[in-house]
Amino acid sequence: MNRRRAHDDDESYDRQNRKRRKVSENQEIEDRLESLILRVGEKSTSSVESNLEGLVSVLEADLGTFRAKILRILSDCAVKMPEKCTIYTTLVGLLNAKNYKFGGEFVDHMVKSFKESLKFCRWNAARYTLRFLADLVNCHVISASTLLQVLDSMVDVSNEENVPQIRRDWYVFAVLSTLPWVGRDLYEKKESALENLIVRIEVFLNKRTKKHHNALRVWTVDAPHPQEEYLDCLWAQIRKLRADNWAEKHIPRPYLAFDSILCEALQHNLPVITPPPHIDSYEYPMPWVVYRMFDYTDCPDGPNLPGAHSIERFLIEEHLHHIIYSHNLERKDCATQLMSFPYKSKIPLEYCIVEVIFSELFHMPIPRYLEIVYGSILIELCKLQPATLPQVLAQATEILFMRIDSMNTSCFDRFVNWFSYHLSNFKFTWSWDEWDSCLLLDAEHPRPKFIQEVLMKCLRLSYHQRIVEMMPETYSKLIPVLAQPTYKYSSENASNLPGTQVALQLILAIRQKCSPEEVINVLKELPNPNDSADADCVEESFNPLKIDVFVQTLLNLGSKSFSHTFAAISKFHTVFRTLADTEESQICVLHNVFELWRNHQQMMVVIIDKLLKLQIVDCSVVATWIFSKEMTSEFTKMYLWEILHLTIKKMNKHVVKLSTDLTEAKEKLSKEDSSSSEDEDEQPNKIKADNVDKPTEEVNY
Repeated sequence: MNRRRAHDDDESYDRQNRKRRKVSENQEIEDRLESLILRVGEKSTSSVESNLEGLVSVLEADLGTFRAKILRILSDCAVKMPEKCTIYTTLVGLLNAKNYKFGGEFVDHMVKSFKESLKFCRWNAARYTLRFLADLVNCHVISASTLLQVLDSMVDVSNEENVPQIRRDWYVFAVLSTLPWVGRDLYEKKESALENLIVRIEVFLNKRTKKHHNALRVWTVDAPHPQEEYLDCLWAQIRKLRADNWAEKHIPRPYLAFDSILCEALQHNLPVITPPPHIDSYEYPMPWVVYRMFDYTDCPDGPNLPGAHSIERFLIEEHLHHIIYSHNLERKDCATQLMSFPYKSKIPLEYCIVEVIFSELFHMPIPRYLEIVYGSILIELCKLQPATLPQVLAQATEILFMRIDSMNTSCFDRFVNWFSYHLSNFKFTWSWDEWDSCLLLDAEHPRPKFIQEVLMKCLRLSYHQRIVEMMPETYSKLIPVLAQPTYKYSSENASNLPGTQVALQLILAIRQKCSPEEVINVLKELPNPNDSADADCVEESFNPLKIDVFVQTLLNLGSKSFSHTFAAISKFHTVFRTLADTEESQICVLHNVFELWRNHQQMMVVIIDKLLKLQIVDCSVVATWIFSKEMTSEFTKMYLWEILHLTIKKMNKHVVKLSTDLTEAKEKLSKEDSSSSEDEDEQPNKIKADNVDKPTEEVNY
């Protein structure tokens, strides 16, 4: 029986209810604060300055209770929303002017975040945090002298020895990319120290090697736009900014409106920050070449495009790249954000966007994201801005086509893939007549080759008759032939071929749903052309006629669709493994696939991919076949290199898996050895049963 009094239960319930209500209220306040901080500076009826004043009043009142939450949100915004850097630094500056202790806590929090980002190779986060700390100098939160000490310590990395150059490059790049925000303030307060920093950077840039430059170029020539290495380009932009007395016209600086308040605030000193030493496992951002497609002469109407060496060009491009980085998974959101660029009235936005997207697509050695990401974003942009963007995109396509003679082969392939995909989404409409001049060139010239490859890719996205209808008659020689199998055992001369009769028997057997064993029995009737007088060699040699009849007949019967082909290969997988058990026999299989499907490139790609997945042919065999004399005529066709790339990817995955398995096995062996030695020390006379299953060194190999 419960002897507790009723009012005791009521008091307990009330306490729990009050506690629950308080937690709920606190959560609501935290959510409201987070929403207010995240949305500050966005579109509203009032100005950014008035929004900041209101937000400062709200945050100041809640600092006592929600200090940790506010610190976390502001530090996250500094890294995840770098485009609003100056808005948040102004907010922190105003809070620091009212609450010096909070300003110090925030600076300590950001310094800790910066160190962690460097330690854990979060390079973008580290660079955005450094930028934020630098902009706090403009808001009188951090002293200029201590910021210069931090920048100097980062430039010190450029003098390190026995470290990768990309490590030294990144630290210098981080400092250079920060200077546009704080350069003017440092110039006014610490001119000699700033000049010393610039000289040290210049010394490093003059002696660094750029062996990677040629491998990362999109074009083999520099006309009409030089292809500058990224650090060289940024250095030229910083030099021009310095010549202009560090005055730029792109970065919004809302803290200027609060200068009378901020200048009276006490400043904090940054601690000594020593970059973590290099570790072999660190991975640094790779270098790149700055892509240029347009200049001011390509944008006749509206505002001028900033010059290639103006700091504004760097700032605009960096902002657009970050938008793609933040929204690449949602093409509609990405397109909307790109078209909502905050300073679009000052620049030819469509030209800037198209140039940045193609720079991402042509990024060497590989794009940051799947190629289709950029194609889908461009499609959404054309839908959002149908009056202007399609014309700019057509102009860009024309520029690329006219310069295709000197285009990197990998970029050529990506251009083909993008253009065919784009055409398929706009009813395959294009002004082909403007490219008629390419018909007078050799078939292997890049321009007619480009059109031919585009049509081959369009064929994958449509059907043959549609391709014929969309092209002018003058382009007939570039139109791909009808994609049909060439089955030699049904040709006019089939009766003279040695395997015709068995091929007919095999067709009948497969249509009657025979088993793999029955197929092998049918093929037994075929003689071996490789037979020799030496009986010992007979057993070792494969029978090319068996492979010829089996592969061509089976794939021809499954030629109705990819699914039919896959089903046929899977059902008779054991027959393939029996016939193709050597390198020569596997090459023979690939030869027959090519002989049957040479007019259907996509079918060849998917069949070989299937053969690799089922381990019917080895990756090394595919590479050997691709570089054989038989395939010489196909070397300049994209599909062959597509096959090679997918083969290399499969081999890489296999090697990674084996390496992982080997590492795990070694770790397991090491643990077993250590546990065994401990057991022997404690109980030298006892034999543990677990030792029976202990892995040996041979297991790893």
